[in-house]
Parts: sequence; C-alpha cells; structure tokens
Amino acid sequence: AMRVNVERQSFDVQVTGDPEAPAILLLHGFPQSSHCWRGVLPHLTGFQVIAPDQRGYSPDARPQDVEDYRIPHLVADALGILDALGIERAHVVGHDWGASVAWQLGARHPSRVRTLTALSVPHPRAFMSALSTDPDQRAKSLYMREFAGEGYDQVLLADNAAGLRGMFGGLPAVDVEHVVDRAREPGALAAWLRWYAAQRREDLADTPAVDVPTLHVWSDQDVALGLAGTLATAEWVTGPYRLEVLAGVSHWIPEQAADTVGPLIAEHCA
Repeated sequence: AMRVNVERQSFDVQVTGDPEAPAILLLHGFPQSSHCWRGVLPHLTGFQVIAPDQRGYSPDARPQDVEDYRIPHLVADALGILDALGIERAHVVGHDWGASVAWQLGARHPSRVRTLTALSVPHPRAFMSALSTDPDQRAKSLYMREFAGEGYDQVLLADNAAGLRGMFGGLPAVDVEHVVDRAREPGALAAWLRWYAAQRREDLADTPAVDVPTLHVWSDQDVALGLAGTLATAEWVTGPYRLEVLAGVSHWIPEQAADTVGPLIAEHCA
C-alpha cells in the first residue's frame, strides 16, 4: 500500500493496475478495510484500481473527535485521494458505509464520477424514507444506536471479540481474523464506530438524485438493509439505473459474492 496525504490525514491506499487506464475507486464498509476487495480485484483488469483504508481505518487518519467522521469529511477524503493521485474522474464503487460515501459522491460531485456502483446500501433519501415508513427497516437498523454508543468497541471485543466475530456469519476465517486483528489495534474499533456516532440527518436530508449511470446490488440475506429502501432507490436515480438482487447472499457481498459482483462491476465500468 502507498501513503496518500489529504490535509492533515495520511491514508493507506492500495493502488493496482495500469496507471494510464480508467480509475476505479473502491470504498469499503464497516468493519472492513481495503482487504475486503481482494476477491473482486482479479475481475477488474484493464483499470487502475484505488482502494483506500478510509478515515478511522488508516492508523494515521484516525482523529479522536466524533464530528470529524461526519459524511462531508468522508466524502472530502475520497475526493482528496483522487486529487492527490491526479485522477479527474473515477468509477466509484462502495459497500456498506463506503456505499454511503459513494452515493454522496455521485449525487453531489457528478463531474468526478464516471459511474456509481452501490453494494447493499440504498440512496440516502430512499433509506431515510424506509426508516420512517417501513417497520422491517426500523427493526433492522436498531443496532445503529448501540454502535454509536460510547465504549461499544469494548463490548464487541469482549470474550475474544465474540461480538465482532458474530457479525460475520459464513465468511472465511481468513477474512474474519484479518478484521479482528485490525480491530484490536489500540483505538481502531472505537474510531470505526465513530462513523455511526457521527450520523446526522441534516447531512443526508438534502442529498440530490443521482444522474450518473448507477448499478445497485442488494443481497436478500442482508440483516441490516431491507427491501423497501432498495426498491425506493430507483426514484432517486435519474441516470441509467440497474438493480441486481443476489439470492442467498449475506450483507458481506465483496467477500461472499466476489465472483458474481466482480464481473458486474467490470461490465458496468466498461
């Protein structure tokens, strides 16, 4: 991984492929890192692929203040990484929290985004409407309040990280152990959880519709994200839009369905 400086933060960024080729920016979710894309990368030949460890995940981009994890800062990090690498426009792909950042890039900075691929997470306005009207989504999102609570990192790390391990049903041990090892670095998991503590309605409530070509991938065994927000997303994309539903796949799409989603991403970006 190379180091990329953006203002006062220094990000660990994996950069692979042809520097002259079109760029794909891969934005991971919680509690992952750029490691989550390892099964997807072999499908993205013919591109320059940029996979950062985002704010809180890169050890030298780990501020202490919750306010520093509000979504505009996370979006600015992604743009700053592209700027530092001299990339004017990129295909943007995000999973989980990384998809939340990706939607903001597509909605608010379309001149920087060639195409958008959102894994698991709907357009923020679709998600907010599902939260207010759909009992299923409300129930699925209850965990967010716990995750935002002070000291919840210690709850997840207790008993040999039983709580953290329990999130990853069916994932290969190598992926789970990678996350657990990183989560045990002093202050790491607490920083990752600040993404939840920093959520503000006002940062999302005015998110515009997205006009760039958009691929939305949702898996029907996702414990966190339901069908209502997924289906409502079409209302918030004015550009070409495609929804792909992965049957029998959990929330962990990049790891569990790399051989399905990798070719989908490559095709969308071509």
